[in-house]
Amino acid sequence: MTTAALEPRAGRRCHNVLNSLHATHYFSPDLGRELGAVGVTDPRAVNFAVRAAAFGPVGAGAVTAAFYNYKYELVARYVPAVWETAAPGQVLAARARAVDATLRRLLGEEALASAEMAEAARLALRAAEACSRAARPLYAAHADLPVPEEPHLAYWHAATLLREHRGDGHLAALMSAGLDGLEAMVTHTATGKGMTPRWVCATRGWSRDEWDAATDRLRGRGLLETSGELTERGVALRREIEDETDRLDRAPYEHLGPAGVARLTELGGVFAQAALRAGAFPADLIGKG
Repeated sequence: MTTAALEPRAGRRCHNVLNSLHATHYFSPDLGRELGAVGVTDPRAVNFAVRAAAFGPVGAGAVTAAFYNYKYELVARYVPAVWETAAPGQVLAARARAVDATLRRLLGEEALASAEMAEAARLALRAAEACSRAARPLYAAHADLPVPEEPHLAYWHAATLLREHRGDGHLAALMSAGLDGLEAMVTHTATGKGMTPRWVCATRGWSRDEWDAATDRLRGRGLLETSGELTERGVALRREIEDETDRLDRAPYEHLGPAGVARLTELGGVFAQAALRAGAFPADLIGKG
């Protein structure tokens, strides 16, 4: 008996819908409220704290290395000082409360209590069983956290594991392609799928002059047109990066199997679309403005 092969981009499609729901908490007012309750009120400090808390009280160097596209000087303004305000354990508990509130608001109680949510959690956790800690710091740190009991939080936790596993592999692919953190952001924005330059500069600590300098470097490498569009070489490089990311992230989805991946993608898509319709993300997040 032969096992059905996984379609080449099935894992990527599944990741995309899972990541959409994971990312809602970064834009949620619930996150600011819960972190504010433990003393972390600056939005940038909130962002660094909630994603890095799984590491424990690390410094700016470790956070910059793991996050890749943030400017070190920005990170160092908040880390490790944020841990003096709220210990990592307090941050993780506050994040869990924020995620719970966010999902209840975006999806509704009926969806959270549904058999479909419980099924999605089981499938996502099953896929995460095949993730690897090696050279994946953000995944490995989150993999040490306990799995929540409630299905919607277990689903979010598993989505986080799969998101960070893929993300760590993606950074390896970017480095192999010779793109630094800002150049990676510029080329991603040029695909039409990344954040706007305004969002990148506002949230990652780069100036517009630094954005323009990165753009010039990429033009010099033949990856960007004068208009800011990707050249044929640029398109090919981004495709190679995503294909390599797929290869490095294949194990969880092969472990789940084609039928399981298809079902998880279907369920995840329903939840992600519901969150999108409920206004989970800012209208000006994506694009080239």
